[in-house]
Amino acid sequence: MSKYLNRVADALGVSSPPPPEQRTVFVNHKRPPDTAEEFVLQKFPSNRITTSKYTAWNFLPKNLFEQFRRIANFYFLIVGVVQLTIDSPVSAWTTLLPLLFVISVTAVKQAYEDWLRHRADNEVNNRPASVIRDGELIKIRSEEIRVGDIVKVFNNQELQADLVMLSSVDPEGQCHITTANLDGETNLKIFTSLPDTALLQSVESLNGLVASIECEQPQPDLYKFIGRMNIYVEGSEPKTKPLGPENVLLRGSRLKNTPYVYGCAIYTGQETKMALNSKQKGLKISIIESSMNDCLIFCLCWLIVQSCLCTGLYYWFESRDFRTHLWYLSKDNGSVTAGDVIENILAFLVLFSYIIPISLYVTLELQKFCATMFFPWDIDMYDERTDEPAKANTSDLIEMLGQVEYLFSDKTGTLTENDMQFRHCSIDGAKYSEVEGKLQPIDTTDDGEIFISPEDQVKMQEFLTALALCHVVHVHQPKKNGAVTEVDGPVDNSSPPVLEYQASSPDEKALVEAASRNGVIFTGGTQEYMDLLVDGKQERYQLQHVLEFDSDRKRMSVIVKTPDGRNLMICKGAETAILDNCKSGNKNDAIEHLTYYAMDGLRTLCISQRYLTDEEYDEFDARLHDARTALNNREEKLADAFEYVEKDLHLLGATGVEDRLQEGVSETIEKMRQAGIKVWILTGDKQETAVNISKSCGHIQHGMSEMYLVKQESSEQCLDTLNDLKMKITEDTVPKHALCVDGMSLSFALNHHSELFRMICEACVAVLCCRMTPLQKAEVVKLMKRSDSKPITGAIGDGANDVSMIQEAHLGLGIMGKEGRQAVRCSDYAFARFKFLQKALLVHGHWYYIRVTTLVQYFFYKNFAMITPQFYFCFFNAFSQQTVYEEFLLTFYNMTFTALPILIYGIFEQNYSSNTLLNNPFLYRQIARNKALTVWEYMYWITLGLYHSLCFYFGTMLLMADDVSLLPNNQQFGLFTFGSICMTICVIVVNFKLCYETRHWDGVWIFSMALTIVGYFALLMLYSGVFWYDFMEVFNFYWVFFKMMESPSFWLGMIIIGAIAVLPDFIYKCILYFIFPEKSSAAQREVCGDVNSKKVMQCDADSSASFFPCILGERVDDSFEQAEAVALKTYSSASNLSVSEEITALAMATLANSETAVNGSDASLHKQGSDYANGGGDFVDSKPADGKQNGSVSSLEMAVLKSDRQSATSEYGSVASVEAAVHV
Repeated sequence: MSKYLNRVADALGVSSPPPPEQRTVFVNHKRPPDTAEEFVLQKFPSNRITTSKYTAWNFLPKNLFEQFRRIANFYFLIVGVVQLTIDSPVSAWTTLLPLLFVISVTAVKQAYEDWLRHRADNEVNNRPASVIRDGELIKIRSEEIRVGDIVKVFNNQELQADLVMLSSVDPEGQCHITTANLDGETNLKIFTSLPDTALLQSVESLNGLVASIECEQPQPDLYKFIGRMNIYVEGSEPKTKPLGPENVLLRGSRLKNTPYVYGCAIYTGQETKMALNSKQKGLKISIIESSMNDCLIFCLCWLIVQSCLCTGLYYWFESRDFRTHLWYLSKDNGSVTAGDVIENILAFLVLFSYIIPISLYVTLELQKFCATMFFPWDIDMYDERTDEPAKANTSDLIEMLGQVEYLFSDKTGTLTENDMQFRHCSIDGAKYSEVEGKLQPIDTTDDGEIFISPEDQVKMQEFLTALALCHVVHVHQPKKNGAVTEVDGPVDNSSPPVLEYQASSPDEKALVEAASRNGVIFTGGTQEYMDLLVDGKQERYQLQHVLEFDSDRKRMSVIVKTPDGRNLMICKGAETAILDNCKSGNKNDAIEHLTYYAMDGLRTLCISQRYLTDEEYDEFDARLHDARTALNNREEKLADAFEYVEKDLHLLGATGVEDRLQEGVSETIEKMRQAGIKVWILTGDKQETAVNISKSCGHIQHGMSEMYLVKQESSEQCLDTLNDLKMKITEDTVPKHALCVDGMSLSFALNHHSELFRMICEACVAVLCCRMTPLQKAEVVKLMKRSDSKPITGAIGDGANDVSMIQEAHLGLGIMGKEGRQAVRCSDYAFARFKFLQKALLVHGHWYYIRVTTLVQYFFYKNFAMITPQFYFCFFNAFSQQTVYEEFLLTFYNMTFTALPILIYGIFEQNYSSNTLLNNPFLYRQIARNKALTVWEYMYWITLGLYHSLCFYFGTMLLMADDVSLLPNNQQFGLFTFGSICMTICVIVVNFKLCYETRHWDGVWIFSMALTIVGYFALLMLYSGVFWYDFMEVFNFYWVFFKMMESPSFWLGMIIIGAIAVLPDFIYKCILYFIFPEKSSAAQREVCGDVNSKKVMQCDADSSASFFPCILGERVDDSFEQAEAVALKTYSSASNLSVSEEITALAMATLANSETAVNGSDASLHKQGSDYANGGGDFVDSKPADGKQNGSVSSLEMAVLKSDRQSATSEYGSVASVEAAVHV
């Protein structure tokens, strides 16, 4: 609506002009003296934070508008209006009362949630704040802060606006901030003010400051800020100083270890970066919601067809001659008009409208709301080390946890600990390893002694000095009483300091700590200098510039002035960003060592340096100042300035830092593979490191055919390589392939050959992408989303570079790691460790998907079963639109008679136990690709509802046939008794249907079912036993229900008709359960574990085996149990087998102890079965000299088939089952 209003305003010329690209803020609201500059005045928002959705004035219209955007709600609103405007067969309140109930429940829920938001907003907006007004420091409320105010923030106080820092208690203008509320990083960060304002530490001096801040308009990037400050001094030209993100204190962060700071507010209220990052993510639609809309459309079509058919039959009946003999029915006079036809169609639409489940949406909302509460309560997904429970950011996608087919995972911090430990380094071609905290060369003397030449010692110290200087680490030093204080500044050198380093990058911290352990200790620094303690001697380096790291350059640099007065630039980064810019140093040996480190799975960096002449430094300083003070194209100008100086480098060496795998990563990836989920690893690491980590975590496994798409230099070369890979997949006899792609090759593949690349990826079991940018991660996810098979994708990561990937995937998963909380904030569900993915997908995903799909289909089933008898009744009442049910029954059928059990089912149902789902990951495949809500599954439920409706109506009609009295006094039942019998049988049967669909019976479920049945009879007795003439013009239901219950025939008929209705469905499930178990639902086999839990895995794995021994709990032969033990053991270790191969391995291992086995002894065949299940031996990837597959599997199959069938049958119960298992 606002879009159209803006268009009208633009057409009329009354729209407000767009805001300028930059804003100008006057510090303390003081205009600068008369200058030639022109300033564009802007109106800035207040500092009031509003996260609430409604107000007291707009709640009702806005909430109603949102609710009636839903198809079902809008449909019933139209039906209610139609009932009020035509001669409706049923009262309008039968539709409007349930609609009012649904709307009210939803409105109350949303009002409560918004009230909580209002309360939180008021608490934040009323916090006290200190600002300088009229030369005095006064107290105001947070919401009264204005852009341009100078705000004083005290220690441990949370910042209440985005401020440009002016000064602090520190003469250097530094303060320490924790940004945990913004990005989750708990380490302290140093922020600084400009040196020109750092000394203004009193209200009087700040009140005399005349300055303006020019900066960009608000944008959500927490780590980006472009601005400059113009400082006006009377009698001189204004000074222009650059402002960057290190000068801006963001709302939501907290001041630590600093008594106070002063800052100028530049962004307030909804324009702060915290508020901009709090906006809702892009809409993701659940696959269930899409299917549910299709179901609703089908029901609407069914409804229209029924209404049109009955209307046509009504007019046909009216035109027949025998109609004249029905004197008790009025006959229409005159011709039929279009208005009459439409009114009759609408009347039948009203009569059959209950086929649409009105309470489906509200029940689904309540079920998902409870699910998001239970998800964080799972103790198995709670991490004790970080005190982090799982987190659900949305309830709309909870069932999507059970539908993931492709999982795209980051590496660092997601698969690994992101806890860096320095291990190796290469210095001028010599390899060193850290042993007990000290660097030692790999090569030793002949007698085994360690020898480092004086020349090598100089090179080592030069290398360690570079590590100790090139960083943005800051230092903490414990006090004597155990407290921690800041020591960025001069320290006492009388004794070696005990220092604690804090850094946003774990790599930097590891490198600085390694230098410290080897005698080059970074002891602190300021904006002006950095102090080192080298072999007990203090050295001070003047800090001139820090060239920050960015993902495009993949390197960072610092420029310092050495104690001897030379300009030294130290540069570190990825080898691809450093080596090409080096003109000296031992590059060949460094490349060899880097490859060696990468193959060990270490993270690698290159270290280089360059001495700048004074002229070179002055030229660079001028370029950098111009770039940093530019408001337009600042990033491009900075990149040009950095490129000017970061060249002609001298290579000092390289480092290898270890990032350990998290606990349970290998097991989790293996279970994902068994569950049918293809795992892709997307990382920015170099190829060798990524491949090594992939292999160590079981992503790329032994026996896979490894294919590489790397180092492609053109689109044509990439196409040739892709065609070669396609040919290899087609001709290769190895069934499983793994693909490794680097970033440059990926750009060619995505931009020019996406279809071919996707086809190759779909044929691979594992895909590894290295040297990727964040944008490429999202593009890879989008590539697979657009596949013809429309797979459901999931993405998991822990850092800001994973956000685009997480938001692009159907399901975003965040890891609460050490790289902040950006990924967690943007994800749909988050947890602390990668291994928790097992419980989230295999257990919660399975449960929620089964609950939601059953709930949706059950609603349509029960409404078809209830209202279709009304359609049959039309054929017996001359299509007169007479209702068979009393209006009270129609009103409360969805609200009370069938509401509670399905809600409890949707919250608590567990078709499998948690342990069973975790131990049998392949059960996840049985629900993949929305298998529980296919067209055939939905039509089965609809057909069942139609069959039950036939039983209810014609069973009741047969019960009352020939006007036989069902009462002892020979009184006759009437129409509403007929309808009450139908409704009672319907309520009993549809609730009983849910009983045998349920696998998890507990006290809550039993109570809900009992309450529903007892409540049904209690409500009908209350309604039928009281006169309601004061509320109704006609009341024909008095004492009807009591009379019905007096009849023994009613009770007997209810049992017989209910049994006839339920029996076919029950028999069908038993046939699947016992005779065709491979077609049976996985949930129907859980009973195997109830009798003999030891047989659960065997029963689930062997889909062709007979289930009678498991169900009856029969004792099997000891040899069978021994073989089964081998099978279970080997099955659990079968890491690279598909489900069919796992079944075959299980069957072969079971057959291993058979007395009927031939071609070898029991022991040898036992070993063969075990080897097969473990992916080794003669059965997997074995090739004779000629390159053809040997015939071991066929030989074993023939051995089984040639064995004594009688003996096999007596030993295992069903030789057919055994043969079927082998042939899978």
